[in-house]
Amino acid sequence: MALIAGVVFVGAFLVAALLMTAASPSRKSKRVQETLDSVLATESRETREQIVSVRKDARLSSIPWLNRKLVKLEVTPHLHNLLSQADLNWNAGKLLLVSAACFAVPSFVIHQYFKTLLPALAAGILAGAAPISWMLFKRSKRFGKFEEGLPEALDLMVSALRAGHSLIAAMGLVSRECGNPVGGEFKLCFDEQNYGLELKTALDNMIHRIPVQDLKIVATAILIQKESGGNLAEVLDKTAQVIRERFRLKRQVKVHTAQGRMTGWILSLLPVVLGTAIFFINPKMMSLLWHRAIGIKLMWTAGGLTLLGGLVIRNIVNLDM
Repeated sequence: MALIAGVVFVGAFLVAALLMTAASPSRKSKRVQETLDSVLATESRETREQIVSVRKDARLSSIPWLNRKLVKLEVTPHLHNLLSQADLNWNAGKLLLVSAACFAVPSFVIHQYFKTLLPALAAGILAGAAPISWMLFKRSKRFGKFEEGLPEALDLMVSALRAGHSLIAAMGLVSRECGNPVGGEFKLCFDEQNYGLELKTALDNMIHRIPVQDLKIVATAILIQKESGGNLAEVLDKTAQVIRERFRLKRQVKVHTAQGRMTGWILSLLPVVLGTAIFFINPKMMSLLWHRAIGIKLMWTAGGLTLLGGLVIRNIVNLDM
């Protein structure tokens, strides 16, 4: 009963905290926003939409005491960086609260049904990891979209350079003509240079936001050309060709490793699916696993070996390109 009461209290607290996080901003924030809107009111609507906000929101949570706690954690800046790379309008506090809520609610429901702790903890861990997994999926998808659009952006820069524009003007052209995330990242880099940052610093910041190998190749090519001189248009043209070849090779490797990846998914999910099916067919027989000590040990061993096997297969089929 103490465990049930504790889980209920944690769930109610998390729901209340999430409601506070989603609440409207403070009066001071509203006044600042109204002042900015009044200053920008002299411009046209199209001009206001092109203005990039350079303000940085350092808050890790909308809840003051939780923000103070998160500032002291070393993992919080890493989570904040991952959310920024995934282009999610969340903060680290909201992500942790959502994960904690996803852990508490299924754990309580499963514990009420099975009356045992092990299935409740397993379901809570899986559900609690879902928001973080979704964030990582969005981050990976955004990086993939950036890699696909980077060669076209380089072709546009090459055309601008051959037409007589400077490198900065070529980057501004990419920011206007290309869609997100390529156009947005180049726009941030372009604006940072306009505000006085050096080219190397602006490129390093863009690599920090989008840490993909293709962008590192582009930044290295630009910086080497800046130091040694030469035809930058030719350098970027060759770089775009290299990126296209790497992208083609990646797809070819993915085709050849499709069977291995499918094997890994099947071997990892088969015990879970089969165990769930047996439970619905004969609950009494399947429940012996978590009602006896030897069954609990076997479940932990099977889960650990399945996870280890999945990681080994993943490392085999995922090649660094």
